[in-house]
Amino acid sequence: LKESKRAVNSLRDIVDDDDDDDLERVSWSGEPVGSISWSIKETTSSSTSSLEGRDSNLQKGSSSYAAFPKQVSSYSLSSLFKGEGPHVLSYLCLSLSALSDTGVKNYAPELRRPKAEYKDYSSDWSPKDTVRRMQRGKVCSLERFRSLQDKLVLLDEAVAGHDGNVITAVLIFLKRTLRREILFRELEVRQVALCHLIHFLKESGEQKLLLDLLRLCFFFFSLQLSQYREHLNIQDVEKRREFLKGCIGLPFSAEDTSHIQDHYTLLERQIIIEASDRHLEMAGQSEIFQKYPRKASILNMPLVTTLFYSCFYHYTEAEGTFSSPTNLKKTFKIPDKQYVLTALAARAKLRAWDDVDALFTTKNWLGYTKKKAPIGFHRVVEILQRNNAPVQVLQEYVRLVEDVETRLNLATKYKCHDVVIETYRDLKDRIQLTAYKCKVERGSADEEKINSILNNMVRNTY
Repeated sequence: LKESKRAVNSLRDIVDDDDDDDLERVSWSGEPVGSISWSIKETTSSSTSSLEGRDSNLQKGSSSYAAFPKQVSSYSLSSLFKGEGPHVLSYLCLSLSALSDTGVKNYAPELRRPKAEYKDYSSDWSPKDTVRRMQRGKVCSLERFRSLQDKLVLLDEAVAGHDGNVITAVLIFLKRTLRREILFRELEVRQVALCHLIHFLKESGEQKLLLDLLRLCFFFFSLQLSQYREHLNIQDVEKRREFLKGCIGLPFSAEDTSHIQDHYTLLERQIIIEASDRHLEMAGQSEIFQKYPRKASILNMPLVTTLFYSCFYHYTEAEGTFSSPTNLKKTFKIPDKQYVLTALAARAKLRAWDDVDALFTTKNWLGYTKKKAPIGFHRVVEILQRNNAPVQVLQEYVRLVEDVETRLNLATKYKCHDVVIETYRDLKDRIQLTAYKCKVERGSADEEKINSILNNMVRNTY
């Protein structure tokens, strides 16, 4: 610092010397000052030295001294001393301010990081904020998450963010900082993270760890499944219900846990319905139970069987009751196709054709009604015929089949003569009408109808 001040004090004499204006200025490399190659080399060397100084200061931390940084400039020393470059006073202030800075502050201003970047290393980011910054591509240190609880919260936040790269990065950190037994134990109840780790181990070729993980997963899955199957050996329905309630807490996947929850809810619903219906049947208070006695108990039956039972005995009940078909459909999220198929089979078995008609009748916003079937009317016809529906009912639904060939096949198969005759009439097929005339009874109304259509076709031709 003393030598610098001494050099500054002698600057006035150097500036006043104009003798070597005509001399060619040369840099230390021997190239003319101001040329393109000189500017590139000087700028590159200055930037490199600045970067090296920044790296060394980052490693040393705070030190009691700092190296004098090279200034990136396109002027030579001689031009500076002769007053042709920036003002001497400005250069002096810049030099002294650089000498006074220590640590990371001795970078050139254009190389200094934004203050927000230093928060990655100095601020106490929460797991949620850390995951968000990782999703934006920010560099975040995970080493400060030391406790098991913090690491698990970080993993849960990564899974909740639905970013595979972030989940994998967190899993790599956990794999490096946790014991294998602890990591595997925590991943048992985190199926999404477990699948990511398995995929990562496959990609990275860590076969030993992958095999250990798969063996452990298979072991625990077999253990949970065998424990769940124990409900089959429990005869008492109340004890079975309580056992299933305890199985909900087993570390299954989310989908399997949902199935077990539905199983428990269904059994609970069946217990309520069975108790009520047994009482009504024994008391003789319900006409349908007297006309169609129950053949078996509803307990422990599958969901579709329970829905059929409900459509058979409790079809007209309000949605608020547990035995209502619409309540079952809403509670267990039964698809429309499955619901229509089951309800159709139940009401057709009871020969409740008005209920069948209402099942497919829809009304638009203008008040007009039309028939619509999510399962296709060809399947409706098959179910109705299987339940011995009369021809008048069959013909109504055969007419609604859109495909002409399918409609003709069904009408011919189930002897819906009106539909066959009307279809050939619309197709103006005299040959098929004449051939079909031989399949109907002589002197019947169907034969007369065919003759009338054929005669009209002949008149229209002439």
